[in-house]
Amino acid sequence: MAFTDATAAKADGIQATESMGRLRTRAMVFPGQGSQAVGMGGSLAQRFSFAREVFAEVDDALSQRLFRLMIEGPEDALTLTENAQPALMAVSLAILRVLDREFGVDVTRIGRFVAGHSLGEYTALTAAGSFSIGDAARLLRIRGLAMQTAVPVGEGAMAALMGADLATATEIAEEATRDSYDGAVCVAANDNAPGQIVISGTRSAVQRAIEIASLRGVKRSVMLPVSGPFHCPLMAPVADVMAEALATVTIRKPRLPLVSNVTANEVADPDTIRALLVRQVTGMVRWRESCLYMQSQGISELIEIGAGKVLSSLARRIDRGLTGRSVDGPAGIEDLVAEL
Repeated sequence: MAFTDATAAKADGIQATESMGRLRTRAMVFPGQGSQAVGMGGSLAQRFSFAREVFAEVDDALSQRLFRLMIEGPEDALTLTENAQPALMAVSLAILRVLDREFGVDVTRIGRFVAGHSLGEYTALTAAGSFSIGDAARLLRIRGLAMQTAVPVGEGAMAALMGADLATATEIAEEATRDSYDGAVCVAANDNAPGQIVISGTRSAVQRAIEIASLRGVKRSVMLPVSGPFHCPLMAPVADVMAEALATVTIRKPRLPLVSNVTANEVADPDTIRALLVRQVTGMVRWRESCLYMQSQGISELIEIGAGKVLSSLARRIDRGLTGRSVDGPAGIEDLVAEL
């Protein structure tokens, strides 16, 4: 009997060591706008009461039946920035609530870092305990409304340059600005992965950038169906709005370090986080660099918590040593729990 107990204890110890080893090589990432789809969160709500709790909290915080919009649409209403941003956050936090309350998997058991693409940074901070769900929902509603109205419809644009690296995209954007009328803006807005750079600015300058990209041999350029030119200087009024909004909210030290969109480095100080969230509005999303930073710290797997598979699919494009996994519903939750 003693031998059996000792053997079992040794096996438990080996399993715990292996689990800790996997923890040290994982990071949690949270999607940005564009991953929303009508029906998201539905299977979570059907299966888990804890998910329904989160959706109700967000609805109460916003005084809106957002979850009904997520389930039923219409799609054009869900796609509005003011709705898409808190909706995407709600799905991610519902998954984490289920993992914690239903399966006993605390967020600190899943990964060593948190990071999120644009609005996903607010989700990441909420996951790590810096924001309450209610505060995060209200901040994202303010952020979404401000972003939607900062530039008159039709005056701004964003485009993806497929096949361009960051240096080439930056050169193209600068040339397009020089070629366009006074006051034109065109900058690199998202460095997502090698060969996938998004530019943002005034519509005429972005259109000129697409023409230049074609002459430079960029494989393909695509205008994006967005409601504004995000992550560029035209969003300066939004930065002012968010500085005011963030000043009224308590930001706690995250339980896991955040890898910032602005610096592509880890941060844990609440005052620094507040300042970076303001800078994030007009700054480039340094996603490729953020992932490479995490990799330099020993991370080899990115676990995308929330709707869609955009970030997990980018992992290998960023570096072949990175893998990505999406946890977007009950099956993904159960698969993850089985490995923890």
